[in-house]
Amino acid sequence: MRRTVAEHQAAVAGLLRTGYHPAPPEVLALRDALGRALAEDVRAPVSLPPFDNSQMDGYAVHAADLPGAATLTVADPIPAGTVPPPLQPGTAAPIMTGAMLPDGAAAVVPIERADPDRFYSAADRADESVTVRLPGDVDAGQFVRRAGSDITAGDIALQAGTLLGAAQLGLLAACGADRVRVAPRFRVLLLSTGDEVTEPGSALPPGRIYDANTTLLEAALREAGADVTRHRLLGDDPAVLRQALAAITEGSTDLVLSTGGISQGAYEVVKQALAASRVEFSSVALQPGGPQAHGTISGVPFLGFPGNPVSAIVSFEMFLRPALHRITGVPAPRPVLEAVLAEGVDSPPAKHQVRRGVYRDGRVTLVGGPGSHLLHALAAANCLVHLPEGVASLASGSRVEVTLIGPVPTDPVAPAAPITGERAGSGGMDSAERTLP
Repeated sequence: MRRTVAEHQAAVAGLLRTGYHPAPPEVLALRDALGRALAEDVRAPVSLPPFDNSQMDGYAVHAADLPGAATLTVADPIPAGTVPPPLQPGTAAPIMTGAMLPDGAAAVVPIERADPDRFYSAADRADESVTVRLPGDVDAGQFVRRAGSDITAGDIALQAGTLLGAAQLGLLAACGADRVRVAPRFRVLLLSTGDEVTEPGSALPPGRIYDANTTLLEAALREAGADVTRHRLLGDDPAVLRQALAAITEGSTDLVLSTGGISQGAYEVVKQALAASRVEFSSVALQPGGPQAHGTISGVPFLGFPGNPVSAIVSFEMFLRPALHRITGVPAPRPVLEAVLAEGVDSPPAKHQVRRGVYRDGRVTLVGGPGSHLLHALAAANCLVHLPEGVASLASGSRVEVTLIGPVPTDPVAPAAPITGERAGSGGMDSAERTLP
C-alpha cells in the first residue's frame, strides 16, 4: 500500500488515539513533575500577590499626603515578611521591596526620589524625630503591587494538559502547592531486529554493526515524555519474534515499536512474523523512511520503522512524535520556521525528502547527503529540512520549511539574510505541528 506523508500521519494518529487507554493520573512532588502534563485544571487557592505590597525600596505614603510635595515624619521601617501598623497621615514609612503595604498607604516613592535619598539608620531615629521630603508628582497606586493583580484566588491557574516547565512549576509553588496531579507517561516497548546488529560495548564481529537504533529511539522517546522499556536485541528468526510478541497483552504497554525487517529484502523478519496479523505494511512517499508498518498486536498499537538509523528517527519525528502530542499533550510541538537555502539541492519529485541541516540566522546549510545511514551528519544537525512532493530541485536562496530539533547557534554581529527565491512548502506536514515563532 502506498501512502502520502499526510495519510500516514493520520493513520498513526488514529491508531494511537483509538488504542490508548491511559492509566490513572499520578500525584508527584513538584520537583518530580518537570516535563509532565497536568491531569486536571488547577485553581489558585490564594491570590497572587496575596496582599498589597511594595514594588520598590522607598517610602510608603498616606493617601492624604499625595497632593503636592511634602515633608513628612519618618515612621518605623517595614521589612518584608512583617505585618505593619496602619500608616498615619503626615508620616512616611520606609518600606522594602515585597513588604506588605500598611493600611492608609496609597503609593510608594522610590528611595532615590526622596530627600535625603538614603534610609535613616536606627541610631538616627533613636536620637530624634527625622523627616523626609518627597516629590509632589506622586500618583495613587504608584509602585504598588495590588493583591490579586497576577491571579485571583479561585481562578484557573493552569489548565489540564499544560506542560509543566520551570515557569508553570514556579506558579504552582507560589500558589502553595507542593504536589500536582499529572497524566501518566505513555508506555513504549522498544525492540530492534536484525542478525547484523550487536550490542554496543561488546566485540564487533566481521560483517556486523553496533545497534544505534535502540539508543537513538529510546532517547527520542524519553525526551518526548514517554516511559520506555528496551527489549533485548532480536535476530532475523520470525519464530523468535513471534514468541516475543506473543508475550504482549492488552494493558501491558501503550505501543510496541520495532525497527528493521519491514522492507523488500529476503529476510524481512517483522513482515514474515506478522504476515497473518492485523499489521499493515506500507510504502510512504518519504525519503528516508519510506517503509512503514502499523496495526495492532493483541489489541496493542504497533508501529514498525525502517532499520537504518536516520530513517528511524525521521519516522519518529514525522509520525510518532506528532501523534504523541495529540493524544497526551506531551511533547510540545517542534518549532517550524522558514529558512533560506545556502546551497542548491535535488529531491525525488515523487517523495517528501527530509534532509538534515544547520539553521542559523534565517539560513539553513545542509549536512551530509540524503542517505539513511549518515548518523554523523544527523548528530551535527539542528533541523530537518523539508523538500515536499512535487519538488525536483531548489536553487540556492530558495525558501524551505525546517523543523528545529536542536539548539540554534547565535551570532549577534551577523545580519539576517534576506529571503529571496522560490519557496518549498510543507508538502503534507500537519498544520498542528507547525509552530511559527
